[in-house]
Amino acid sequence: MARLGFVGVGVMGGGITKRLLAAGHDVVGYNRTREKAQWLVDLGLRLEDTPRRVAEQADVVFSMVTNTKALAAVADGPDGILAGLGPGKIYVDSPTGTPEASRALAARAAETGAVMLDAPVSGSVSTLEEGKLSIMVGGDEDAFAEVEPILRDIGPTVMRIGDNGQALLMKIAINLSLHVQMVAFSEGVLLAEKDGIDRQVAVDAMLNSVIASPMIKYRGPMILEQPEEAWFNVNMMQKDMNLALEAGRRLDVPMPTTAVSNELLTAARGMGLEEYDFAIVYEVLAQMAGLKKVT
Repeated sequence: MARLGFVGVGVMGGGITKRLLAAGHDVVGYNRTREKAQWLVDLGLRLEDTPRRVAEQADVVFSMVTNTKALAAVADGPDGILAGLGPGKIYVDSPTGTPEASRALAARAAETGAVMLDAPVSGSVSTLEEGKLSIMVGGDEDAFAEVEPILRDIGPTVMRIGDNGQALLMKIAINLSLHVQMVAFSEGVLLAEKDGIDRQVAVDAMLNSVIASPMIKYRGPMILEQPEEAWFNVNMMQKDMNLALEAGRRLDVPMPTTAVSNELLTAARGMGLEEYDFAIVYEVLAQMAGLKKVT
């Protein structure tokens, strides 16, 4: 088996690393807060002090961090991932920024002799734990063929979307629909609740109706009780919504529902709810409708 590296073993990255370890892979990792990775060390992860040390020891190195600033922190500089890459290595990033930025990073990786793929995932913590995560990949076909078996140890659905940056654009296209669906679901539950129907009853009815997409089934109950740690918070979702709107302007694609739904995320941030999972949009609508705050 290839030697693997993983930089950024947070909520999702940690869950993915767990699956790679369970599949028998030798994994070396890095996390900004070492203590949060101890549970993975107990499962066999070898922890290093810098992203560069991870990349130097790995044939295939993954990164999964929260935003563009965090990616720069682990990729750049003398202790960054790029400094540890070299000929024959493959760098797989689950990106958080624009397709253009991902392509620029791929070009910098190529200067070291390595090949970079962008490989965003579609799904949540629960999807990952159930072994149902989807992975979209952009970049070189030969590199994709080499890492595809590894990616299938993470999730069963692995697709090469196209060139560098295109998998990221596909992920942005999917994520805008997640929030738009959540807004519609919230409006429906709120309409029922304002007429005196118990919120739990309304949620159960909608989760057992034709509108219950896989995402609604696992995130819909969050309007009853938020998770202890957000799976995908308001700031993260608004970043993707803004990226979607930027892409829409660039490609001349009208996106009216995306634009309106995005404003509810702005309202959530104004209410101080930015660290909650984006399902908190129900709370935003409820307060606008005059219901007592419950969070």
